[in-house]
Amino acid sequence: MKTIVVTGKTIDEAIKSGLNQWNVPEDRVKTKVLEQPSKGLFGLIGSKDAKVELELIPDALEEAVAFLEDVFRTMDIQVKIDREQTADGVQINLNGKEMGILIGRRGQTLDSLQYLVNIVANRYAASHIRIVLDAEKFRLRRRQTLEELSDRLAMRVIRTRKEVVLEPMSPQERKVIHSQLQNHPEVKTFSKGEEPNRRVVIAIR
Repeated sequence: MKTIVVTGKTIDEAIKSGLNQWNVPEDRVKTKVLEQPSKGLFGLIGSKDAKVELELIPDALEEAVAFLEDVFRTMDIQVKIDREQTADGVQINLNGKEMGILIGRRGQTLDSLQYLVNIVANRYAASHIRIVLDAEKFRLRRRQTLEELSDRLAMRVIRTRKEVVLEPMSPQERKVIHSQLQNHPEVKTFSKGEEPNRRVVIAIR
């Protein structure tokens, strides 16, 4: 919990002083008046300023970024963090020299980190938010790889008339396979198995 105590000739002036220190709008703080201002004798002698305690209301995305910064500091790696609003939620992009460590085998480390970031963010969010974590455009490259794989395997199924069972994938990656082949005239897809070993199956329609 982040708090500061500020003073001013009036309560509003004290609050404004605190907002300026944090550079946040008024809806990001809770206020508690500790002392009312008083003019003192003849409006001069013994006058007292208002004293107000401000408590900063956590921002979900700021907390998510702070969590990532702590992780990277612990790992002793330099990472540039950018975020952008998307149609599905928020995407946080990571860039740096050692992204292979953060991506992991087929993105497994990145997926785990994304899972933790969403837990942290939604602890502070007023309503559910979805954060996608990406590193050096890995998500785009992986999607293209999966789409190409889908097309190749669909051709194999058509040629051999035998279904193909893919390796276990995350829900996001299975969705790419399903989407790529959902309108295919000759093959269909479905998933089988339990998480985390759920797999996509490509079969003849």
